[in-house]
Parts: sequence; structure tokens; C-alpha cells
Amino acid sequence: MFAKLDEVVKKHDELTELMGTQEVASNPKKMMEYNKALNDITPIVEKYKEYKGYMEDLDFIKENIKSEKDHDMKEMMQEEMKEIEATLPGIEDELKILLLPKDPNDDKNVIIEIRGGAGGDEAALFSANLFRMFTRYAERNKWKYEVISKSEAGVGGLKEIVFSINGAGAYSKLKFESGVHRVQRVPETESSGRIHTSTATVAVLPEIDDVEQVELKNSDLKIDTFRSSGAGGQHVNTTDSAVRITHLPTGIVVECQDGRSQLKNKEQAMKVLAAKIYEVELEKQRSEVDGARKLQVGTGSRSEKIRTYNYPQGRVTDHRIKLTLHKLDAILDGDLTEMIDALITFDQAELLQSVGE
Repeated sequence: MFAKLDEVVKKHDELTELMGTQEVASNPKKMMEYNKALNDITPIVEKYKEYKGYMEDLDFIKENIKSEKDHDMKEMMQEEMKEIEATLPGIEDELKILLLPKDPNDDKNVIIEIRGGAGGDEAALFSANLFRMFTRYAERNKWKYEVISKSEAGVGGLKEIVFSINGAGAYSKLKFESGVHRVQRVPETESSGRIHTSTATVAVLPEIDDVEQVELKNSDLKIDTFRSSGAGGQHVNTTDSAVRITHLPTGIVVECQDGRSQLKNKEQAMKVLAAKIYEVELEKQRSEVDGARKLQVGTGSRSEKIRTYNYPQGRVTDHRIKLTLHKLDAILDGDLTEMIDALITFDQAELLQSVGE
């Protein structure tokens, strides 16, 4: 580990030196590239410096404690030595986590797709609850969100909704939300008070910064325009501003009808299409990797039941990490931090174990 840390420090010094050269200063693209690389490794370097500082203090104490004559001073040095020795393992663990391979998509914005599953109107209402939960979480993080397309149900629910969330590290926080979310509650229309179980499927996709990164041939695309059926005023409802794009090789269909202009809707639809095709490629890569590390925290599969929201008991249970929180109302209001942090910690521990095998 320490040899790798020394390499990171060396790279940090080289990048810092390069950032001060005229060649980089006059090249905005290079400046941005080097600055990002520097920002990525700076937390590792700072934590390593902290570790080395403690080690130097420990060595100093060990060298001088034997020759120290003053009893009180010697006692104080022994106490300090114990504190340092208790602190070091935690810093070592932090360094190991910082050195873990980083998901290249972690810093990206996300596109989230929620679809009502089993349960009819109740599933549509639950989809609307999940949409509010994610957007409230975005607001708590001061992130922006934008609806790309939606299909409403007559009961105030959502059959399907696709929206983007833009914010630093959005994908790193939300990527574990992909899968089947289940709700257990008594519907308002249920006179006998019987608890119903309904589901909604969530897909979280990293937004592609540049659509051109994904190879999309014009000959593979079927683009249709149609009149928007959603709210949005006279202009939206009387022009063919909505756009539907079909990717013929994969059969993936996306549409956008929330924007006022056809051009904006096409741009948004292309972003969603690029993200979905990118996800297909990621799945291929994941399946080709040997199962040395089977991610217990979740495969991201849309068919995997990941969480249950139980209204009668006021609890939310994540089945992947066996965590139950009795704060249903707060979670549905976007207070997802405790759940998400637990998922990230579990994932890191699992990855650490696989790296050490």
C-alpha cells in the first residue's frame, strides 16, 4: 500500500509542477484535465501526510521516552503514544478506501427512470412517491432536477417518469437505487383495511457528458415527432414538439415531450438514449468479469427487489444490506443520507475484501 501511496505523492508533485507551466496555462483543455486529476488524488495525499505526521510523532516519542527522567512528562508521552497507536489503524483504513479503484461515473449527473410495476393505480401512486423522494433528496443536496418525460395516471400517480438530476457526485450517491422498490400499505380505496403490496422499478443511469462518446449512427435511429399530451400550455399541446427515438439495433425507445421546443426535446431524448446504450455496454463488461466479487449490495438489475417501504410499521428495509430504519416519513421526504451512506460503506467494505483476496 505504501509503495502505491508514494507513487500517488510523486504524481501529485508532477501535476502541481505542470500546472505552473506556460504550456498548460495557455491550454484550457489541458488545464481542466490536470486540475481534475489533481483534485482526484489530493485527498489521498493529504490523508497520507496526516498518517506520516502521526508516524513521525510516534517515532519521536519512542526514541525519547526511555531517556525521559521527569515522571509526569514520561506519563504524558505514554498517554500520547497510546492515542496515536489507537488512531493509526483508522487512518490506514481510510487510506485503503481512498486507494480503491474509483467508478469513472461517480462524478456524473444521473438520469432516473421510474416505472409503476405490479399494483395498478397503487403502483402509479407509489411511483409518484418515489419521484418526490428523489427530487426532495436532490433539493437537500442543492442539486437541480428536470423532468424529461412522464406518463400520468388518472389517480394522481405516474405510470412512468424520466428525469435528470444534476449535481456533483450525484451518480456516486444514487447508483444503488436501481432495482425494484416495494410498498406495503392500505390503499385509500380499500374499505376492508387490507394491506396491498405494489412495486415500482427504478433505473439510475450515468448521464453521458458528450453524446458523441456513444456511437449512434443516424441509420440506426428512427425519429418520430408527435403532439405532446402533457401539461405545458397552448404551445406545447398544439405543435408536434414531442420526440420519440427508436434505436433499431437494440429496440430501445425513448421519448421526450416536456420541453417547449422540438429541438430541446430531441437533445434530451438523445441524452437518455446514449445513457441507456452506455448501460447496455456496461452490463456486457460486468458479465465478462469473473465473479470473484459478487456485489452483494446489488447488481443494479431492474428485476432485483432491493427495498420495502412498510407504511403500517413506519419502516423502510433495504434487503441487500439487511438495514431497517423506522423513519418512513422522513425517507419519503428525501432524507436518504443514512441509507445511502450505509450502502456506500457496505460496498467499500466488500470491495476492500475482494482486493485483499
